[in-house]
Amino acid sequence: MITTLEHSTRLLIGASICALLLAGCSGQTPQAPSGEPPVLIELDEWPAIEARRAPDDEIERQVDELLRTMTLEEKVGQIIQADIGSVTPAEARDYHLGSVLNGGNSAPGGNVRAAPEEWLALADAFFDASVDRRSGRSAIPLLWGTDAVHGHNNVVGATLFPHNIGLGAANDVDLLRRIAEITAFETTVTGMDWSFAPTLAVARNDRWGRTYESYSEDPGIVERYARSVIEGLQGALGEPDRLMGERVIATAKHFVGDGGTIDGLDQGNNVSGNRELALVHAAGYPPAIEAGVETIMASFNAWHGRKLHGHAGLLTDVLKNHWGFDGFVVGDWNGHGQVAGCRTDECPAAINAGVDMFMAPDSWKALYGNTLENVRRGDIPAARLDDAVRRILRVKLRAGLFGKPRPSSRPYAGRFELLGSAAHRAVAREAVRKSLVLLKNDNTVLPIAADARVLVAGPAADDVGRQSGGWTLSWQGTGNARADFPGATSIWEGIRDAVTAHGGSAELSADGSYGTKPDVAVVVFGERPYAEFEGDRPNVAFVYDGDEHLDTLERLRSAGIPVVSVFLSGRPLWVNRELNRSDAFVAAWLPGSEGGGLADVLIAADPSQPQYDFTGRLSFSWPAAPDDAELNLGDEDYAPLFAFGYGLDYGSQTVVDTLPESAAATLAADDPANRFLVRGRAVPPWQMVLSDRAGETVVTAGTARSTLGTLEFSRVDYGAQEDAIALRAGPTHAGLLLRGTATDLARAANADLSLQLILRIDRPLDGPVSLRLGCAGGCDRTIELGKLADPAAVGVWQDLRVPLKCFSSDTPGQVTEALRLESDTGFDLSLHRVALGSTEGELRCP
Repeated sequence: MITTLEHSTRLLIGASICALLLAGCSGQTPQAPSGEPPVLIELDEWPAIEARRAPDDEIERQVDELLRTMTLEEKVGQIIQADIGSVTPAEARDYHLGSVLNGGNSAPGGNVRAAPEEWLALADAFFDASVDRRSGRSAIPLLWGTDAVHGHNNVVGATLFPHNIGLGAANDVDLLRRIAEITAFETTVTGMDWSFAPTLAVARNDRWGRTYESYSEDPGIVERYARSVIEGLQGALGEPDRLMGERVIATAKHFVGDGGTIDGLDQGNNVSGNRELALVHAAGYPPAIEAGVETIMASFNAWHGRKLHGHAGLLTDVLKNHWGFDGFVVGDWNGHGQVAGCRTDECPAAINAGVDMFMAPDSWKALYGNTLENVRRGDIPAARLDDAVRRILRVKLRAGLFGKPRPSSRPYAGRFELLGSAAHRAVAREAVRKSLVLLKNDNTVLPIAADARVLVAGPAADDVGRQSGGWTLSWQGTGNARADFPGATSIWEGIRDAVTAHGGSAELSADGSYGTKPDVAVVVFGERPYAEFEGDRPNVAFVYDGDEHLDTLERLRSAGIPVVSVFLSGRPLWVNRELNRSDAFVAAWLPGSEGGGLADVLIAADPSQPQYDFTGRLSFSWPAAPDDAELNLGDEDYAPLFAFGYGLDYGSQTVVDTLPESAAATLAADDPANRFLVRGRAVPPWQMVLSDRAGETVVTAGTARSTLGTLEFSRVDYGAQEDAIALRAGPTHAGLLLRGTATDLARAANADLSLQLILRIDRPLDGPVSLRLGCAGGCDRTIELGKLADPAAVGVWQDLRVPLKCFSSDTPGQVTEALRLESDTGFDLSLHRVALGSTEGELRCP
């Protein structure tokens, strides 16, 4: 496929552990049949920690004194972390909580665009409450944890760095340290103590929705980065200012195996053998512990069917005993509720297995009461509780939390001009330049002369939210506007500034139309933002809602205009069609707020001597087909389109041959586990069923009627031709059902996902229209459409979201009907989409 005339592919520094030690390591061992004993851990296959940290006698003395004076209620409070959206400072005080967090979509006042001042004020309120000594209580400062995963990404105006997948392509350990230092610095400006980073997952299946949180498929890259990032966040062991001033507590996550689940399923099952789990998926943890990481987050996934939150062999035997980790293990968002025999409000098994702090965002209050009873009954031994509290107190003392003033009085707190400062943005821009990977440059289209006439096209060209991806202000990175990114630069803005500064011209046109024919066109397109399993996919084909970008590429090339494609994605994807229609192709990943970094490399004042060259190299293998999701260096029959370590520079003379496009037939890529009705079509195995009092009719054509003719079905336009359905029901009982194979929505409900409906009310409602799920048990609640939608907004499309928890008094189980929409009084409705989605704003039921 690729003819190389002069090209030197450099593999990233360091040998791949997978290739050298585990030839063919992506092959998974069969899962043990149900009822068989759990897989035994062979500790001799787990690497040793080179240097264990000696205990600090003074800190241990202080911990002993605190434990001696604490009540049982105070001890239980310390092991519970609540989300700021579900707890007040007064409650944190009264329940003696050890920590709070702001999870995805959680912010002061429920406003993810809250001003930095509001974040700092809330940090003060929680801290002040925790050290309030009224009623003789112990004054133990709480920790505030935040997902600062690509900068301080929850706060408006903060510097947004490329996501980890791009940083893996940069292969620059010093750069990673500087990024971590800046992230910690900006986090302290708003008064927070603790970052839930870095992610040390080794993503081995690119269907996984969190692939972009992984630096590489190669454990060697993850291993090298771990120490650098942790020391950047916390400071190095032995430094006098470690964890002080502009430093924060780091978190190595998610322990362990999250990047190696079957089919890349988030929160799924990893069936790797001992050796692969230890040397591939856990590769980043020994250097993290040696660097002094203070907290480690337990993973949602299972290992051979046993959830990590309840896996004593891994959390205690390996992590704490074999490796000597003496910080504390924090759970992940209600992850304890997935342990066998547990609920989100009660799980002694997780604490007994080695979790030291429950992350119980909205279940914390009932969990507190039940955990008290667990200890009193002996379900949780007093010694295990004391050990968990000891670890938490040890970290708080190491971080100097007992001696620190309230957050707003600490160094750098409140200096909001430091958020997104010029110096910080310069490092982010450097990171963008170094992360770019040039996959194709036929006819040396790049670099572009700075005095050229440049057309910038594509749906993502002027969209900072798209280029930043998930975990950007909102959890999924959706719902953001340009005004939410003060100081940021879109890719279009960077190119415009670069060419106009040298006498060239630039024109922005999303659809590629133009007035005067340009010298070259830069077309920017790619994935929409997503986070976690909202991004899980059935294959690795790039699928966009419509093929407008392909039409744009084809039209421009047909006009004789050289085309440069800039592809934004959280993983390598099958893009043969796009590559064939591009003269040059750049994998830009998710670059963050500094889109100008692309212009630095694409545009040159003197094309014969560009200031910046492409230095990024693939840290993930690039697929040759849509089903090449599990494609890793060292595999048997390794046949990528572009191999691990590939990347061109301006000295390369490489031609990419025309690639096969026959796999386009597989592009019906909407995952039935997450999406039920997309663009007005049911996603198999889901079917649309019309019901009335006489029975049910399965929809098989563009028009249909229920058995009695009570409900009529036809197609209408939402954004394209016939991409929605119209339902017209008379004044009697009728309904639409989306029926399919039983699907377990428990994990989606646990992660606070919603049922999303893009719907239009076409005439005023005559009476109640009900929405509910159909499942084997527990789906006992009905939502009235008139309370969810705006019934007065007739003829207007509405994006409606109902938290899955609202449909059930317990966790929804095996769902066979993703939607049951019914009325006894008639309705006229149109429906474009029914799918799982994020819960925007405050989590509440209609």
